[in-house]
Parts: sequence; C-alpha cells; structure tokens
Amino acid sequence: MRPDRRLLQHVPALRGYVGAGAAIAVLSAVLVIAQAGLLADVVARAFLGGAGLAELAPLLGLLAAAVAGRAVLGWAGEVAAQRAAATATTQLRAALLDQVLRLGPRHPGLPGTGRLATVAGHGVDALDAYIGRYLPQLLVAAVVPLVVGVRILTADWVSALLVGITLPLIPLFMVLIGLYTRDRTDRQWRALAGLGHHFLDVVAGLDVLTAFGRARRQQRRIAAMAERYRIETMRGLRVAFLSALVLEVLATLSVALVAVSVGLRLVEGRLDLATGLLVIVLAPEVYLPLRAVAARFHDSAEGAAAAEEAFAVLDRDPPAGAGPAPDPARVPVSVEQVRVEGRAGPVLDGLSVTIAPGEVLGIRGPNGAGKSTLLDLLLGWRTPDRGRVAVGGTDLATVDRDRWLRQVAWVPQRPVLLAGTVADNLRLGAPGADPDRLAAVAALVVPELAPDAPVHERGQGLSTGQVRRIALGRALLADRPLVLLDEPTEGVDADTEATLLAALPAALAGRTAVVVSHRSAVLGLCDRVLALPGPDRPERDPTPPEPAPAAVAAPVGAAATPAAGVVDPPLRRGDLRDLAAVVRPHRARLVLAVLAGSGALGSAVALTATSAWLISAAALRPPVLTLLVAIVAVRTFGLAKGVLRYVERLATHDAALRGLAVLRVRLWAALVRLGPATTARLRSGDLLARLVGDVEAQQDVLVRGVVPAASAAVVGLGTVLGLAVLVPGAGLALGAGLVCAGLVAPAVTVGLARRSARRTAAARAAVSGAVVE
Repeated sequence: MRPDRRLLQHVPALRGYVGAGAAIAVLSAVLVIAQAGLLADVVARAFLGGAGLAELAPLLGLLAAAVAGRAVLGWAGEVAAQRAAATATTQLRAALLDQVLRLGPRHPGLPGTGRLATVAGHGVDALDAYIGRYLPQLLVAAVVPLVVGVRILTADWVSALLVGITLPLIPLFMVLIGLYTRDRTDRQWRALAGLGHHFLDVVAGLDVLTAFGRARRQQRRIAAMAERYRIETMRGLRVAFLSALVLEVLATLSVALVAVSVGLRLVEGRLDLATGLLVIVLAPEVYLPLRAVAARFHDSAEGAAAAEEAFAVLDRDPPAGAGPAPDPARVPVSVEQVRVEGRAGPVLDGLSVTIAPGEVLGIRGPNGAGKSTLLDLLLGWRTPDRGRVAVGGTDLATVDRDRWLRQVAWVPQRPVLLAGTVADNLRLGAPGADPDRLAAVAALVVPELAPDAPVHERGQGLSTGQVRRIALGRALLADRPLVLLDEPTEGVDADTEATLLAALPAALAGRTAVVVSHRSAVLGLCDRVLALPGPDRPERDPTPPEPAPAAVAAPVGAAATPAAGVVDPPLRRGDLRDLAAVVRPHRARLVLAVLAGSGALGSAVALTATSAWLISAAALRPPVLTLLVAIVAVRTFGLAKGVLRYVERLATHDAALRGLAVLRVRLWAALVRLGPATTARLRSGDLLARLVGDVEAQQDVLVRGVVPAASAAVVGLGTVLGLAVLVPGAGLALGAGLVCAGLVAPAVTVGLARRSARRTAAARAAVSGAVVE
C-alpha cells in the first residue's frame, strides 16, 4: 500500500517528515552494516584466533557505539513519526471539518452525524498507526534492503544471488493479499462506523427510550452490531495474518537457505568465518523491513479505510460561488420562479416573491408546503432545481457562501445549543460582542438565567422556551441585516410565547426578515404574509385555526439537575479489572495465545541458536553428515515460528474482540442505569469516544501488552535457565539484560507516560465532543 498522495496534499507537514524519515533510514542502514561487520570480526577473532578481551576492546567499543547509534536513530525516528502523526491528524481533522462547514448541512454527499463523527474522531486518530508506524517502516523497507543487499553482494555473491531470487516474492505476496484484504477492511470500518452512528442515535433518544421502557432492549441491538463488527474484523484478520504467515515462513526459510549455503561452503573451505558471519547477520536485515511492513499493514488498514471516507468528503466540490455578497439591507431579495424537487414531488413549484429592504415577510402554509425549504434557499444551503434566488439582481448561487452567511441571522425550528454557558451560545454569531450589549440581550431573552449559567449539550436542562429564547438572542446579538425565523414560538407555553412575542419586534426592527409560522400572533407582527399551497393542492388564503397553546416541558429527565460528582465505574478509562472481567469467559483462547506465542518465541530462539551452532561448527570443517540434524532443525524451527505466530495472533484478537463486544454492551447498560437525568451532563461525543476509541484501545492492551508480555516472560525465563546451565556467566548477563529491557524500562516508560496518557484521553474525548456538536 503506497502512501496516499491526497494525504500529502491535505497535510503539508508530512513532506518534511518524509525527507527526515528517509535520512534516518539511510543512516540506520549504514549502522546495520557497520554493526554486522564488527560483530562478525569480533566473533571470528575470538573463536578461531583466540583473541582476548584486551585485544578486542577497540572493536567492542565501536560495536557498542554502533548499537547505541541505532538506538538513538530509532528513538529519533519514533519521535519524528509520532509528531508527524499528531500534526497530520490535527490538520486532516481541521480540513475535514472545514470542508463539512463549506458543503453545508443539506449537502447530499455528507454521511450521517454519527458516521461523520466516527470518521473525524476515531477514524482520523487511527491514522496514527498509518503515519506513525506504517509510513516509517515503508521508508525503511525502501532503503535498508537495497543498501544491505549491496553489502552482501560485495562480500559473497552466492548469498546475494539467493537473497535476490527470494526477496521479490515478499512484496508480490504483500500486494496480492493487500488487494484481497482491502474490501474486508472497508467492511470492517463500515461496521464500526454503523455502530458509532447507532450509538449516537440511542444516546440522543435515551429519555424517550427510558420513558417507553425500550432502553434495555437496545442492548441486544448494540450486541448484534458489536458481534457483526467482530465477525467482519476476524474475517479480515484471518487473511491478513495468513499473509504474515506466508511472509514469515518465506523470509525465515530464505535466511535458513543462506545459512545452509554458508555452512556448506565453510566446511569445504571456500568461505572464511568472518565473511560467513557477516552474511548470516545481514541476511535477516534484508527481509526484516519487508516483514515489518506486512505486519504494520494490518495496523494501518483501519486508518487507511477511514482516510478513504474522509477523502470522499474532502474531494467533493464546495459551492462554486465566489462573488461579493450584496447587502440585503439595501437591495431586495427575490425568489424567481423556483422549483425544488422534494421526496413527495415538487415543492415551491413556480414560486416568485420579492422582499424589499427592511420588510418583514410572514410565511404560512400546511406541512410539506416548503416553508423550511424556502429558508434553506435563502440561506444558500440548497440550490433550486429551476429558477433562482437573487439579491439585488445577483444570483445567490454565484455569491461566496461564507460572505453571504455573515449577513444572515437564522433561528431554526429546532435550535441547537452547544455545551458551555448562556453567553457562549449567545456569542456564537458575534464572538467579539460588547459585554454590555451581551448582558442587555441576555436580560431581554432569558432574564431568569445569568450569562455565565452552564448549558449542557443540546440544551439539556433548559426548557424548550429557554432554548428558543437563547437562539433568538443569538440572532439579535449577531445584528445582521437579514433575519430568518422558522416557527419561533412552536412548542412553547402561552407565557413563553408572550415573552418571545415581546422580544420579536426588537429583533426585527430595521432588518429584512422572513418569519415562518402558523400562529396568527406571530404573523401579525409581519408587514406582509405569503401563504404557500400544500403539496398537489391549490393555494388557500384563510388563516388556519389557531391551536390551543400546550405546555411542553423539557425531555423526560432532561431538566433534572444531575447529582454533583457522579462517578460511574463502568465508564472509567483503562481499568484492567474491568478488562479482565469481560475477557475471563474467553481465557481458554488467551491461554492458547500465550502458549502459541511462547512456542513462536521459543522457535525463534532455537532457530538463532541452531544457526549459530551450524556456522561455528562448519568453521571447524567437520564431516558434512554431522551438520544434517542442524540443517533440518533450522527449517523446522523456521516453519514452526510462523505457524505458531499465526495461531497466537488469531486467538488473541478473537478473545479481545469478544471481550470488547461485551464491554460495549456494558457501557450502554451503565448509561441506562444512570438514566437520562445524569447522562444529560455527559457529552455524546465523549460517550462515542469511549464506545469506539477507548474500547478499541483495550484491544491493544491484550494484543500488544498482556499476551506478548506473558509469552516473553515464559521464553525469557526458560532461555536464561538453559543458558545458565551451559554458561553461568552468560545466563546471568542475559537475565540482567532481560530484566532491564522487559521490566525496568517498561515500568519507567509507563510511569512517565501515565499522566500524559490521561491528558491525551481527556483531550481526545473533548475533541470528539466538539466534533459531534
């Protein structure tokens, strides 16, 4: 999978990283060659020449410097990759959201809110693996095999020929299997996005589901969608891991073939030990980057699939208008013979109307007549299928939409408030509003609320009337020449309606306005009233009967004040006890995974030991028959390593995905237990981040943490004990090294990263919450 050029186009910062990554890869290749040459020279002098420690000290110092240099370059590469990934995800998310705003809320090509939020949230975050792990490895794979291959050619052309014959097979298999798994990954991503979209829907309707006793039934639906995601993921993983198995076996057997060739020529005296060791040490370094690319391909596949969906939005053409926006306070706004195709047929068929500057036009008509569609046309969010909307004779389709919308204040039929304060929501259209004017508007529309009063997502905790009045105050504070009001008094009680009616004259004074309403009291404030005909019905002029005002409260439980300091254990992040509880029923799979992982690691150790014995014994030129057992063992351990790794990966991922499906259902059950009164203060984007991102992160705990650590502990302990029996000093040195590398270093890293990880999780949740809003 090549780097997507669109990613470089939308994320310019990646270009510099690609150059730095290539430089690091070249330096790493040089150090790999230097390290192999020094190691081969040290072993050959000690083994055959009997050189002592004093004689070898200069070479050992250079070897230590080469190892340290590789470590520093590895660290620098990781830091650069993570910074590039963080920058890229930030820029791509910003570009995606900017494009969504440019396209507008009525664009037919935009996915649903939940799906779009999943793409902009977890989907963009999944690019961390693509940019932070896959792309760096791709750079290494493009440089290191070539440089190392040239060095092998200069040392031993026979081994270089064997490597040259087998090496092209690896990228060939990668391409073939990558093409096959792409569709599987797309289906996996669609299943996850569908789960996120459904979860947002049921969270938004938790009060209704609770009121009608249907909330717990959603557990089965969420469980079914989580199970579908598990099945789609496992189908893709079986093929992806099969590709890893093929590449692992191919690379291992190729290295084994080189080792056998070197061993036989050492026996015959046609090759010296130092050259043989150099070739044996370098041969795996040729295949290792390509095998790592194959392994990283799975890590990056989800991010690449999400990026495709993001690019599908980014590649859509925004509105073509780029002209200046006329001032509706000075020129008329006209709708000229427009026709819009609706779901049930055409609406506004042949409508023409002109709104003079400063005129307040009332719009009434039955449901489906196109009242809200007319406001969409005036906002520029929709383009009529026939006719045009003009401002001072200029077609609105040719006007820059952003400039036009800066002159429009809109109060929708269902106003949306964002998490923050009353003042934050009032300032939405006028961020730099004067504090005194802000206070005056707040006192006019919501005198019972202080400007710094908290507002929860979607206005939870406020009454319908308060939400509408804040939305009206937002339009008033914006002070724009064109005001569009869609049913400003719909669904409120008589007192609230009276308050809104008292505020409307001030909101409309001196402005061009279009007011959609079926209330006579509202239409009575207008200079003129236009009646729209219903679908397939002739226009009728009489005013419809005035319905009796009904008191509409906030949604069930929404107005209740949640208890302060609510702590919900099932929603805690990163709790290993919760993770252990959900995977406990699948412990047999985890045990199988640990056993298979231990076998794979043990086979790798045995393969290294057998190859070392084969080369060292061959250097002494014994009879060839004494080497046959080692030759067979090399092939056996090479095959076993790949097969056991395949079993370990499948078992681990299957157990993790089964446990995570349960964890997602438990998350929903926890929300149901808390009830809508408490969950109203939890942002739905935060909850989506927990369901998708945080739950997915628990998979990494098992796949990259628990199972590999357990397998490494088993094999490490066995290797130390076995080596201690043969060479006590070597066993002690190996044990000390494993303790430092496997216990001390991870413990220090976890301790240093814990606080940062908490901040990152909180920041990710905040981003997800803002994206959803």
